[in-house]
Amino acid sequence: MLQTDLNTLLSFQDDLTDEEIACFASHLDHTLKEEGYEIAFQCAMDQIHQFPTCEKLIYTTIFYLDGARFLHGVPDPDAYTEKLMPFYESMSHSQTPEIRDAALTMCISYHRNRKNFAKAEELINTLPPSRIDREEQLAILYTQQENYEQALRLWEHRVLLSTTNIQTSLINLMDIAMQQGREQDAQFCAEVYEQVSSLLHMTKWTPYIAKLQLATQNKNPKACLEVLHKVLPTLTEPWEPQTSPLYHALDGGDVSTIAQSLHRRILDDLEHSQEFAFFRDSPEYQQLRPLLNEAIHTDE
Repeated sequence: MLQTDLNTLLSFQDDLTDEEIACFASHLDHTLKEEGYEIAFQCAMDQIHQFPTCEKLIYTTIFYLDGARFLHGVPDPDAYTEKLMPFYESMSHSQTPEIRDAALTMCISYHRNRKNFAKAEELINTLPPSRIDREEQLAILYTQQENYEQALRLWEHRVLLSTTNIQTSLINLMDIAMQQGREQDAQFCAEVYEQVSSLLHMTKWTPYIAKLQLATQNKNPKACLEVLHKVLPTLTEPWEPQTSPLYHALDGGDVSTIAQSLHRRILDDLEHSQEFAFFRDSPEYQQLRPLLNEAIHTDE
């Protein structure tokens, strides 16, 4: 009647270890790259069905699937939203603060995007008050213990995370300025975005993202051409964060993989996204063809 087995119903299966979860996440990533998103999605659902009470598996898997549908340019990514949301709803009641807070954030975003503002506000009000910053306290402790390697990883991670937070804030300030007709303020935010991204040693193409977004919002082919002439040549250059004094101790593999996925998405959007439809029909776009073809060929 329940269309399930006793292992799922009564949770006879043991939880997976952290090592087993990490191994499965790696397998899932390989499956997605080799066989596509839908096969990876079903693989993840099968694993969750086998270990339905392993909260860390669900947390790791669902957040991976959610991000991957955008990073890998999955057609119609919104089609998977309704499949992912029940897992976020469940995790939003977790006794593990990290899992609960991350899931609550996704639930808030879901309701906000559907203009269910009352529900979004209700969930926001359930968020716990700010707590002591665990990562900062550990970083200070490791420094005092002269455990510099661990301390460096934490501080460098905070620099990277803070940079991302600043970039997100500037993009939103720019968008609001545009909606209010404050074009000079929007341009100022895009300039600051470029300066911050360069100063904090992000990928060579990252500094231009705000200006590219501004140019597409204004449907300005000339501005798009100017920005893309700077962006496209840099897409072929790998990001090696460890070469910067800011990120010596970071694991560059993960961030470089994300950077590669993001620039693939930029190339795909230029060729297929509705956002750039106005630009693809312009003479300016044809001027970019050699650079675009080179970037696509290098990516492949």
